[in-house]
Amino acid sequence: MTEYIGLDVSMKETAISIRLAGKRIWRGKCASDPANIAELIRMRASNVERVVFETGPLSVWFFHALRAEGVQAICIDARRPKAALDMAANKTDANDADVLAHVAEVGFFREVRVKGFASMLSRTLIAARTKLMRTTLDAANQIRGVMKTFGLVIPCGMGGKFEVHVRSLLADNAGLSRTILPLLEAWRSLRLQAARLRRQLLAEARGNEQSQLLMSIPGVGAITATAYLNAVEDPANFTRSRSVGAWLGFTARRYQSGEVDYDGHISRRGDAHVRSLLYEAAVVILTRSRGESDLRNWGIRLREKIGFKRSAVAVARKLAVIMHAMLRSGELFNRKTATV
Repeated sequence: MTEYIGLDVSMKETAISIRLAGKRIWRGKCASDPANIAELIRMRASNVERVVFETGPLSVWFFHALRAEGVQAICIDARRPKAALDMAANKTDANDADVLAHVAEVGFFREVRVKGFASMLSRTLIAARTKLMRTTLDAANQIRGVMKTFGLVIPCGMGGKFEVHVRSLLADNAGLSRTILPLLEAWRSLRLQAARLRRQLLAEARGNEQSQLLMSIPGVGAITATAYLNAVEDPANFTRSRSVGAWLGFTARRYQSGEVDYDGHISRRGDAHVRSLLYEAAVVILTRSRGESDLRNWGIRLREKIGFKRSAVAVARKLAVIMHAMLRSGELFNRKTATV
């Protein structure tokens, strides 16, 4: 007979529960190290069918490390067993591991596709640049706010002009300069590091044929193309291109019960950063794109009916579908047939 194992993973320790023939046969704790956990599993369970754990910060590392150790690890969607976990009288790691082992035994789970380390490395690069850009903007706004208090209004503009304006206004104010100039140096350093990461992203996109393919779409740049590829990874992960729009949270949620039946806002499931980048690309297509395309014309007609924001969301969803279809076919963006 086969055993089923549930792992409740935390930073320091992992609670482990092993079930056999509908009963728990062992449970305990182990240091949160995949090698130690794999050794314990080999010692306690000789014929394992499934080893499940929930999505979390350590999911990617645990999944690939356990698979490398020969353990058939399965990462499951944490939302599916939530109701079963909440039913426990006492919320403990050991009880959570018991529930996960039971879920593994009955098969009541949804397996999550775990990204590879290459995709996560590229994703980390994008996230680091985004964080630096936001921190740079926060520093600039802090400088503007402090100087405004003393009657020094910085003209609109970023980049080199911003630094020139700040230094010019501080020329006759030595007291305020001692506070603002360190902030300005930090802003300048953050901006330089963000530009450095941007160059890395551009170099990566130029060396990737799939990124070049997606960048043939107006409004889709290196960052959007790279982020989309990291999210989708292999186009074969989706049997239909239309599924990508729902996977990224662009489809409306529905509530139906008895006489009540209505559609709500979009679900916003999936990768929030990719969704925001596709929305930005859709806005560019609707407002600044040069040249006509069926996608843009469709979005403009939709804007007249439902408004700008909703039409931009619809264009973003269709853009996600088109990008997946392009990856599958290997064809460049076609302005006349871009409404699949």
